[in-house]
Amino acid sequence: MIYDAGSYDVAVIGAGHAGIEAGLAAARLGCSTVVFTINLDAVGNCPCNPSIGGTAKGHLVREIDALGGEMGKTADACTIQSRMLNLGKGPAVHSLRAQIDRNQYARVMKHKLELCPNLDLRQGEVVDLVREGELWALTTRLEAKYLCKTVILATGTFLGGKVFVGDVSYDSGPDGMFPAAFLPASLEKLGITLRRFKTGTPARVRRSSVDFTHLEVQEGDEPVVPFSYDTLEPLHNKAVCHVSWTNERTHQVIRDNIHRSPLYGGEIQGIGPRYCPSIEDKVVRFPEKPRHQLFLEPCGLETEEIYLQGMSSSLPEDVQRDFYHTIPGLEHAQMMRTAYAIEYDCCDPLALSATLEFRDLPGLYGAGQFNGSSGYEEAAAQGLIAGINAALKVQGKEPFVLDRASSYIGTLIDDLITKGVNDPYRMMTSRSEYRLVLRQDNADERLTPLGWKLGLISPQRWERFQKKQAQKAWERKRADTTTLPPSEALNQILVSRGTSPLTTGAKLCDLLKRPQISYSDLAPVDPTRSPDIPPAVLEDVEIQLKYEGYIKRQLADIEEMRRVERKKLPAGTDYSQIKGLRLEAAEKLNKVQPENLGQAGRISGVSPADLSVLLIWLSGRKEKEGPAHD
Repeated sequence: MIYDAGSYDVAVIGAGHAGIEAGLAAARLGCSTVVFTINLDAVGNCPCNPSIGGTAKGHLVREIDALGGEMGKTADACTIQSRMLNLGKGPAVHSLRAQIDRNQYARVMKHKLELCPNLDLRQGEVVDLVREGELWALTTRLEAKYLCKTVILATGTFLGGKVFVGDVSYDSGPDGMFPAAFLPASLEKLGITLRRFKTGTPARVRRSSVDFTHLEVQEGDEPVVPFSYDTLEPLHNKAVCHVSWTNERTHQVIRDNIHRSPLYGGEIQGIGPRYCPSIEDKVVRFPEKPRHQLFLEPCGLETEEIYLQGMSSSLPEDVQRDFYHTIPGLEHAQMMRTAYAIEYDCCDPLALSATLEFRDLPGLYGAGQFNGSSGYEEAAAQGLIAGINAALKVQGKEPFVLDRASSYIGTLIDDLITKGVNDPYRMMTSRSEYRLVLRQDNADERLTPLGWKLGLISPQRWERFQKKQAQKAWERKRADTTTLPPSEALNQILVSRGTSPLTTGAKLCDLLKRPQISYSDLAPVDPTRSPDIPPAVLEDVEIQLKYEGYIKRQLADIEEMRRVERKKLPAGTDYSQIKGLRLEAAEKLNKVQPENLGQAGRISGVSPADLSVLLIWLSGRKEKEGPAHD
């Protein structure tokens, strides 16, 4: 018998990376919040790689932190090895990646939810979701009914989850958890179109069964750079990773058994991630490659499990054993967890607005893999935005929307809701046309004032931020006004760095604009430099100086983009009635319902000529109806 279990402002279904950020944000903004999870031991679980960050993903973590989210702080607390990726390239693509203790990460995140005021954490499977007047009614498998003003779907890979290992398949969530088996039917009754996506994970092997003797050691970077601007204590590397390679024997085992793969046998219907293929997919798609790299990454400090990064598979267990044993270092490896593929249900993100609310279902939001994305970081970013907007809706406040020029988070969401996805979406630096401005080092400058305005940044954090900004301004002024005279010591430094010596004095800012020269080079001959200025401040000022011309050009592009974004398109427009629009454009526009002209221009199938038609139509509408409709 269904019983009344209470009411909340915000309900979050799922307690993975999206659900955690959504629940914490809503509760911290003052809303009564409940977070449901099928198993409390799955809160904050990292069912795939034991790491946070990576190329472009590190940018997302920094931005989540700058807005007041939790992922960066928890990753710092659980870091066992840290590396800054892409240091051989420009600062726009430098990205932080940290190996974490996955069990510790889950424990810390769970405890933060448990301690959060206004938040209740409940183990329970939500099996039904219906609209009751202005509220949403959630029913659990144990027949508890909750009435909620807003709901956030953050179901990860649990929704209709099905695991595949060779010819064996069964309904399951990740890591052997129960799937959310009943909720998909309820969502379809609401009119939500679901599709099947797929992801996979490699095997975990026992450390003592691995021969590390001849493997390449991958050390962490020193000093360790934290994700969070709240992490004040120094961090340290506590573990190393190792590198190995597949070979022709490995590939032959896979080719000989490819008919046993559910991916190639047709059993798997879901679409997998384009940029993270399984090892059998790599062997089939890239037959010319003699070997593929894999990384042996520890899952934590108090476990013997080693994660085989780059070796996801859905081949049968015996085939996995055989091909792993052909790889140097893994000749006698014992599998502790078998690699598997998992199919799951997700929505079409074209049905969402920029707040991540369903346009046709007020008060219902999507976040994370439910929206067709992949990755912990992409999920957490969406969860944060969905949680903020659900709370603001409850409170009758204006929604919170980030555009493409403000953040990678804004780029991620804009891509999802305007372009849609045909396979699990992964954030990459190349997806942002403004990446020189959207660097990871300036995430706080871009977003912390917004987090402070929302109420997610503490007074202590805000005070530190203001101090840092004052230090940047002071150092930039010093660089613009300080002249270093020519000297033998200075010229020796310049020549040793491959740049020309001075015959007359030069401003510090002009010297730092030289690609080969950095603050550390000039420190011995820079008498006015303050020892109290942190390295992060010097790094930011140096980047601003070296790329000043390019940054100015990109800021001009941003202003033009925002000018177009200010041209709003009326909600509910029937674009088939606008004369001059091509049929394909009208169909796409009717499906996406873009909020402004900028979004319309990013929809696949909408041409510049179609935008001109829309601009003329908007101008005519303004003349007829007045400026209030602009």
